[in-house]
Amino acid sequence: MYDVIIIGAGPAGISASLYAKRANKSVLVLYHGESQLEKAHMIDNYYGFVGGITGQQLYDDGIKQARELGVEVKNEQVTHIQMTASMTYEVVADSATYEGKTLILATGNKKIRPNIKGVADFEGKGVSYCAICDGFFYRKKTVAVLGNGEYALSEAGDLENIAAKVYIITDGLEAPQTDKFEVITKKIAEVRGDAKISTVVFDDGSELTIDGLFVALGVAGGADFAKKLGISLDGDSIKVNADMSTNIPGVYSCGNVTGGLLQVCKAVYEGAEAGLSAVKYLKENNK
Repeated sequence: MYDVIIIGAGPAGISASLYAKRANKSVLVLYHGESQLEKAHMIDNYYGFVGGITGQQLYDDGIKQARELGVEVKNEQVTHIQMTASMTYEVVADSATYEGKTLILATGNKKIRPNIKGVADFEGKGVSYCAICDGFFYRKKTVAVLGNGEYALSEAGDLENIAAKVYIITDGLEAPQTDKFEVITKKIAEVRGDAKISTVVFDDGSELTIDGLFVALGVAGGADFAKKLGISLDGDSIKVNADMSTNIPGVYSCGNVTGGLLQVCKAVYEGAEAGLSAVKYLKENNK
């Protein structure tokens, strides 16, 4: 059992980990995939770096700093988060399941809308980005999950006992390893329907009749986890109070996933606030 589990190892997540660890709390940081910071060729507007610093260097240095302080930092993909009966948080990752007394979401906003004709038109009309949220509406119906990674398999698993049939469509990508779901690797040309989505049309002209399409491309981001936990959103951004708390007790969020100024300085500040707020919550609730 960790005092604080942080999802994301960018400037927000690492900053949160430093403040929580310096308060003598057990801290786990889980991250996976490329950070937006790593893509920055040069950062020359951040305090203290004369001549600038590459995003990759700043990212690597942050993780090194956290590890040297004693923070556990693991490169594992998180596929599912849920609250337990004892008001702790169970985080399911690639190789293990972890439990934390508090949770900080610092993933950035990784929602990916596929560039497929018709998808945007049917969002809310059969196209969904959250199986836990919307699966109930597809009881005994036929659905498909768009994606080919662990995130897609997790979403398909959430739908397995709800829908009558669950397909996984990879849109031309390599098929995931699974014997539980029928996988279609063909490229999608478009999706069609009238009031709601009804048909996936593939490049070879073949069609698949479905009642719902769940998009699960790449890895899950903060907004995806927020939906599963019932955290309030403002569009694709997580709503937070001044102390970075969400509407769920013990859950905090910081960095790009909260919207606003998408800069390192803002992420570091919010991370510090989230880390300190998690420590305060643990103290006030005798955890």
